[in-house]
Amino acid sequence: MSVGTVARRLRLWLVATIVVADQIVKVLIDGRLPEFGSIVVIPGLLNLTRVHNTGIAYGVFDGMDFPGQSVVLALLALGALIGLAVYAAALDDDQRLTRLGLSFVIGGAAGNLIDRVRLGYVLDFVDVYRGDWHFWAFNVADAAITAGVTLMVLDLLLGMRRARVSRAV
Repeated sequence: MSVGTVARRLRLWLVATIVVADQIVKVLIDGRLPEFGSIVVIPGLLNLTRVHNTGIAYGVFDGMDFPGQSVVLALLALGALIGLAVYAAALDDDQRLTRLGLSFVIGGAAGNLIDRVRLGYVLDFVDVYRGDWHFWAFNVADAAITAGVTLMVLDLLLGMRRARVSRAV
């Protein structure tokens, strides 16, 4: 088995692991907290607070109600997921961090898509705050997406640095 095949399989396992972990945690939250219910984890910093995000990232369009909203948003998410998978398949082998990052993004996007199809909203529950200021509530899938995008940006920055160094030499 080639190194590329092993790497592909590992990335698929990573995607599956993210989806399963995201869904398990959401089932645990779903069974223990009503909507807007909250459990203090670290006073003044972190709560588990159940929020239903009917919009898109960071609650954009949350609260907007139009016919077929959950179907439209699920189809948009599915289209984005397919686009990411096609993009990942087209990457050069040397773009390891981008491929890894895309695995995190795809796993997170799939986890949130499952919510959207199953529940009609995305279940968010991590509430980071300081005083009256609250960051957007998020979940395991969102954290995976953020980690993935960070890896992709890091790969881009390292690639730019490598290009600058090779031109200087």
